[in-house]
Amino acid sequence: MTIRDYVRWATSEFDRRQLFLGHGSDSYWDEATFLVLGAIHLPWDCSANILDARLTEEEKQHVQTLLRRRIEDHVPVPYLLGEAWFCDLRFKINEHTLIPRSPIAELIQHRFAPWLSQEPDSILDLCTGSGCIGIACAHEFDQTRVLLTDISAEALVVAQQNITDYRLEDRVSVLHSDLFSALTEAHQFDLIVTNPPYVDAEDFADMPEEYRNEPSLALVSGHDGLDACKEILRRSADHLTEHGVLICEVGNSAGALQEQYPDIPFTWIEFQNGGFGVFLLTKAELLEHRHWFEN
Repeated sequence: MTIRDYVRWATSEFDRRQLFLGHGSDSYWDEATFLVLGAIHLPWDCSANILDARLTEEEKQHVQTLLRRRIEDHVPVPYLLGEAWFCDLRFKINEHTLIPRSPIAELIQHRFAPWLSQEPDSILDLCTGSGCIGIACAHEFDQTRVLLTDISAEALVVAQQNITDYRLEDRVSVLHSDLFSALTEAHQFDLIVTNPPYVDAEDFADMPEEYRNEPSLALVSGHDGLDACKEILRRSADHLTEHGVLICEVGNSAGALQEQYPDIPFTWIEFQNGGFGVFLLTKAELLEHRHWFEN
């Protein structure tokens, strides 16, 4: 009858089915709470007293539908609710976008210190998906122009909705592009930040079913997970200003990248809040070692 009843039942059922958690919560109780409260449009941090409120019949049916999809179809909670949080900002998402979870959020909140000495004039968020990284950058740097690009036109529709929601149309724009294909020489940036697809074929085959609800186009990148990254290494210097910086996430493929390019001075960033597999290279380093990337 009550919100608490549904949260309690869902917690037990999630545990019984051993559902995978990895899209915003780390306990079945939190997962159930987020889903049930979100389904009836209540904030996840509302007073615990609200848990004893009864649901209407319409609310019960809606909550039950979402719970069935979470349990039977393994759909992650952010897709069920159509939203996710990143850098303390709410973003619209759908099945055409990855669910935001990049450790790059920590870099944004620290204004990319110590690698950026001043506020950048321009940022490129390559492979933007929902636009969460680029829009969060625009919030942190309130004078910076930001370009969001993605190969998926459907994802860019979502990104544009998020730009509009945050009223950033004067500084943030979208461009449909397969990596750098639609960019010209005039597109120059002080910072290129990217969370491209980087999952290798073996890891993708072993992924929990929840990840298969995300777009494979945004996850998989060749047999070693590095197809997109290699193109980014080849082309980034062409679109960085003199003192520009590339920050790129490669996750579990970090070892494969280091093995293939043992002489490249990747700066691997350490995170206080968890996360790994994010490297930094300056334009000067990209140019100095370009022959390795082109070969």
